[in-house]
Amino acid sequence: MVYHIVMWNFKEEVAEADKPALMAAMEKELNALVGKVPGLLTVEFVKKPATSSTHDIALVTTLEKLEDIKAYAVHPEHVKVADNYVRPYVCNRACLDYESEA
Repeated sequence: MVYHIVMWNFKEEVAEADKPALMAAMEKELNALVGKVPGLLTVEFVKKPATSSTHDIALVTTLEKLEDIKAYAVHPEHVKVADNYVRPYVCNRACLDYESEA
């Protein structure tokens, strides 16, 4: 199993009042990718990180194998969600991918 973890901060111009609705839409659309993107097993959208965190939101996904990360990145359904629901509102992306034998 492979973990693909991505974290972002909201852009400064995103109003606090808009963040809950944006996070709800991100969560819904990202969760909907399971079953559409081959190799994507699970999606967890983190919208309430601990106060010690350096990022506002995160995405924790599991995939079958390392090669699936590349396929996920360019899959049309993922690109559509990223371009419409995520990228317009976030910055400071950080990513960590790792393989687990568990």
